[in-house]
Amino acid sequence: MVTSTTSTTATPTPTATPTPSATSVIQSATQALLTSLNTGSGIDTSTLVPALVNAQFATKTATLKAKADTLTAQISGIGTIKSAITGFSTALANLVKSGSLQTQPSSSNTTVLSATALPGAKLSALAASVTVTRLATAQVARTTTAVADRTADLGTGALTLTIGGGTPVSIAVGNGSIDSIASAINAAKTGVTASVVTDANGGAYLSVKGGTGDAQAFTLKGATGDAVDIGGGATKTSLVSTAQNAQLTVDGIAVERPSNTVSDLVDGVKLQLNAVSTVPVTLGSTPPTDALTQAVSDVVDTYNQVLAAITAQTDPITGNLRSDPAATSLLRSFKALSSKALVGGAVSGIPRTLSEIGVATSTDGTLRVDAVLLAKQIAANPDTIESMFAPSGTNALGLSATLTALTTGATSTLTGLGASALRYTAAQSVVTDQQDKVTDQSAQMNTRLTQQYASMNSRVSAYKSTQTFLAGQIAQWNKSDS
Repeated sequence: MVTSTTSTTATPTPTATPTPSATSVIQSATQALLTSLNTGSGIDTSTLVPALVNAQFATKTATLKAKADTLTAQISGIGTIKSAITGFSTALANLVKSGSLQTQPSSSNTTVLSATALPGAKLSALAASVTVTRLATAQVARTTTAVADRTADLGTGALTLTIGGGTPVSIAVGNGSIDSIASAINAAKTGVTASVVTDANGGAYLSVKGGTGDAQAFTLKGATGDAVDIGGGATKTSLVSTAQNAQLTVDGIAVERPSNTVSDLVDGVKLQLNAVSTVPVTLGSTPPTDALTQAVSDVVDTYNQVLAAITAQTDPITGNLRSDPAATSLLRSFKALSSKALVGGAVSGIPRTLSEIGVATSTDGTLRVDAVLLAKQIAANPDTIESMFAPSGTNALGLSATLTALTTGATSTLTGLGASALRYTAAQSVVTDQQDKVTDQSAQMNTRLTQQYASMNSRVSAYKSTQTFLAGQIAQWNKSDS
């Protein structure tokens, strides 16, 4: 199921917080000054100075805030779209990789033979009869005499390993102990492995195993001793099993393979041979009709969610990204998804697009499923529908590959939304610097005015004190004259 959580609600374009005009603020500040002077108690700088500072920078502060809010909304809008389109692409890719949208091979007896589909295989016409007469086995040899001291040198000297008719490989055995020999064989990484097995009495035996198939038969010879010699004439080792090919009959034709996992015998199918049987096993196929039907429905639902998110952000009136070229380009490309060819070739009657298999476009741009047409096309052209939903590595034109390419282009830091995000973020940094500068200038002006008004307040207080003294003297003079 394609699931992609997206938001369909547009982030509202921010508006600047209403700020009193510079004129009204100055008028209020002037009135505060006059009131303070008339009271004779000095100037109220705690009210007057902030009012004058705010008046000086009100317009610039409001403009910068509006720019910052817009850039924040644009960056948020880009994040919303990127999350939506990336989630859609990833969910679909995971769905197609699961193999649930691919016709699966079936076996009439999985105990003997199981089968799985290879990527991109078209198996709707699969029909085969297979009889397994022998399983592939590996050569396994062991030493016949138990070693009591696992640290003792067995005296083999360097070993020479030869697999099939290949080039001999020399293996140094370190201190020559049974553990050292096993480690040296494994370290050579030739495909032949060794282990040390201890019996109930504590005796140690060396077990050596090769790969399956006739060509993997091997010999192992010591340079100075035969304690672990494996091959013709060996007396101190014995074969537990021999290397041999699997033998089977496919539709009456006898074949051999070196492994019990066979991918080159039945087109598009990997066979796993599990047991021998004289009764033929029938291979057939099971089309994913229900899974494909559900997948188309899920794709349509998710498409509509993503479309709503992109449309909201690019709305010509309210969209935060209405002027962003990357966002509007993505919207155009996304709307064309249902009409894009998802398979190659152009054969009459064979569907190539989502619209041709029953995905219709409504008047508002959203998609809907014509269930009748979809069922008809899946029944008539199952391989083609499967190809549309094939993994990117199998069908470079398929829906998964198309969405991946669309997402990559949309999020590109050179031309897509990634580039827009970088541009908006850089602009946001510039605005932040300008806001910091205004804050510094405001603080400086606040300090300067506070100092100026404090000085003036001191002088006015002195003048008033002198005025009071003179008024008192005049009053005394007037009394003396009377």
